[in-house]
Amino acid sequence: MKLLHVIGTLDPKYGGPVEGLTHLSSALFDLGNQVEIVTLGEAKTISLHNKGIVIHALGPSIGKYRYNTRLIPWLINNTKRFDVVICHGIWQYQSLAIWLASKFVKFQYFVIIHGALDPWFRYAYPLKHIKKWLYWPWAEYNVLKSAKAVFYTSEEEKLLAPKSFWLFKANGVVINYGIGVPEGDSKQQRKAFFEAYPTLQGKHILLFLSRIHPKKGCDILIEAFARIAKQDSELHLVMAGPDQEGWQSILMQRAFQLGCDRRVTWTGMLNGDLKWGAFHAADVFILPSHSENFGVVVVESLACSLPVLITDKINIWREVINDGAGFVDLDTIDGTIQLLQKWLLMTHEERQKMRKNAQNCFMNRYEIKMTAGKFIEKIRQITDDDSR
Repeated sequence: MKLLHVIGTLDPKYGGPVEGLTHLSSALFDLGNQVEIVTLGEAKTISLHNKGIVIHALGPSIGKYRYNTRLIPWLINNTKRFDVVICHGIWQYQSLAIWLASKFVKFQYFVIIHGALDPWFRYAYPLKHIKKWLYWPWAEYNVLKSAKAVFYTSEEEKLLAPKSFWLFKANGVVINYGIGVPEGDSKQQRKAFFEAYPTLQGKHILLFLSRIHPKKGCDILIEAFARIAKQDSELHLVMAGPDQEGWQSILMQRAFQLGCDRRVTWTGMLNGDLKWGAFHAADVFILPSHSENFGVVVVESLACSLPVLITDKINIWREVINDGAGFVDLDTIDGTIQLLQKWLLMTHEERQKMRKNAQNCFMNRYEIKMTAGKFIEKIRQITDDDSR
């Protein structure tokens, strides 16, 4: 098929949606599909350039909304070259532009919302939610209603999405989403990580790898770690990720107040071999997030045979539990303490078994060649049913 993906940004620091699209586009291209991407920012995903995937960078755009006057004309002039258009994300200009452009020239489009309708946002940011309500009836409601399908990456996300706004109509479909098998030499990547952070050699590494953001539960992780650290003198917390909110200094001060600052290492954003080396060097991965529709970083952990400690607000938590690939609890300090205690009480043999379960969970559910194949089958099925 000829596929056009449209996304606000391809900057890796914006996490899951960018990472997910990178893996998905690459796999779809390998399956023989024609893949092009339009971004309202710069074309920063070098790996896709190297592969030969065409990226149309229409930036710069205006503000966080990424308003861009070039997008609608571009869509009107180019969508006839594609079988379908796939919109990544809502609450930014690309979704509204796709809907408006489809009124001028008829084309089929799908929307992957990437967790943007999780009701957690409604309670965490009530003023923002009121602002979104003013926008919803004439914009995103119509975007989703007119889409051939709205793709959710888990059953949990599909159940939660309609709870954010009572005015809601969409053809919701659950799709398989995934990532590629990690590339490179895991031993060399692990070595590179320890060369960059030699003081971590021999430690029992508890790895947090995500944005330093309130949604990710960084504060409750610091609190829980401080209370549990005395149970294992070699336990060390690695906080890896970009500080987009300017929150890290506050968290570091809190760790100092709690007396655990010397047992926490802040690496900033990790990429390439250092990122994969962190996964291979860690004993266990933890993400006490308050909201996560899929959690690419969780799946990356599973791909590295690394057990995960997550909350029931990460929408693939049922799959993790069913496959014995980690532990799940509430997104609270007590819940995070429970996760850590369960891990510390495990025997070496139990941990090794959980590592195997993590790898099996990834291969059976989230390996990108399999999921990309099912993704394109689902699009063909929906478009074929429509034509009939």
